[in-house]
Amino acid sequence: MSAAADPIWQALRADASQLVGAEPVLAPLLRSFILDHASLEDALVEMLARKLASAELPVETLRTLAHDALQAEPQIGLLTRADLAAIATRDPAAGSSVNPFLNHKGFHALQAHRIAHWYWGRQRKALAQCLQGRASEVFAVDIHPAAAVGGGVFIDHGTGVVIGETAVVGDNVSILQGVTLGGTGKETGDRHPKIGRGVLLSAGAKVLGNIRIGEGAKVGAGSVVLDEVPPHKTVVGVPARVVGTPRVDQPALDMDQHIDLDDGG
Repeated sequence: MSAAADPIWQALRADASQLVGAEPVLAPLLRSFILDHASLEDALVEMLARKLASAELPVETLRTLAHDALQAEPQIGLLTRADLAAIATRDPAAGSSVNPFLNHKGFHALQAHRIAHWYWGRQRKALAQCLQGRASEVFAVDIHPAAAVGGGVFIDHGTGVVIGETAVVGDNVSILQGVTLGGTGKETGDRHPKIGRGVLLSAGAKVLGNIRIGEGAKVGAGSVVLDEVPPHKTVVGVPARVVGTPRVDQPALDMDQHIDLDDGG
């Protein structure tokens, strides 16, 4: 995709240019992370490299690693655009596109994961785990590099989110702070949840084991889910149980965390 035909990138550049005039103290940051680059991919490489850099993983090394992954797999850039679009439509606090790109650690952790996942798939597992560990240290979001995550995923706030090795997260899922997609003990093999399209995982929800959360389901805040959840159902409690049906087809898109009780529920 050419930069001129990329609406996400053009909107990000326009917002950054406007902010340079409104908040000159941020001009060096905006130029370094956005305006000095020719594409969203180039900007993403710089942003992640600078945020994740350490004495052991210098910025130049991280630039090369991120650039190589994005060049080899264009799908990563498409997923990044879907994730940015998801934030814009689901987070009323996002403001301009500059804010989530520069400041939202849920977004940063997810993009770092996409790069680590690419290296994991190329059997460079030690490197992928090192990138995971550094991203977890910096962003307080721990996503195993083997986990499969779809596009348009919104990790709101991010702090304390854990996604295990064999977890699968579908498209258009929203995940709030403190969510765990984990195992139930020391079992091996396929042991983590499978999250369907459009699911809302509310704050503090724990989904444990190789279970499926059906498309369009809603998991209430603080719930512990140990069993399968049918599509388009709301579950709450410890352990979670079905209490109703969401008012919309994909609860992740409207971010309404009210409990949807069926009549008499």
